[in-house]
Amino acid sequence: MYKNYLYIYNNLINFTRNKDLYKSLNREDNFSDRLTLFLLHFAFFLKNFKNVDNKIILQEIYDFIFKQLELSIREIGYGDQSINKKMKDYINLFHSMVSEIHFWNNLTKTQKLEKFSIFLTDFNKIDHLLDYFELFDENLSKKTLNSYLKSVSNP
Repeated sequence: MYKNYLYIYNNLINFTRNKDLYKSLNREDNFSDRLTLFLLHFAFFLKNFKNVDNKIILQEIYDFIFKQLELSIREIGYGDQSINKKMKDYINLFHSMVSEIHFWNNLTKTQKLEKFSIFLTDFNKIDHLLDYFELFDENLSKKTLNSYLKSVSNP
């Protein structure tokens, strides 16, 4: 079953590698920037597929994703104490993202930009990111969770 979760993880990584996402960054992107966009993708993913029927599988995906992130942080070379602190920070960031986009479809464009500006402080002119995530959200809503468990999708 975890192989299916790897498809989702790899899809989210591929979405995050889109160079257009970083065009409003005034510097070279770094791990933190990529992780922030990865977590935004994952937050939209969970928002779209959250329901009673998917509760258990989404929890397993959540656990798998954060285990993969922990492994990535270890590969970068952080020590055990640093990893625990970083993971706590990233999990808190993610939960605040989920909270901010929970009622995404009921927000105005201005409100959505305000929500994004909370997490994308190093990005200028984030309108293109809003457009990107609007399309991403729409594409997620057209598919089933099962389609993401069984294949690699295009952004």
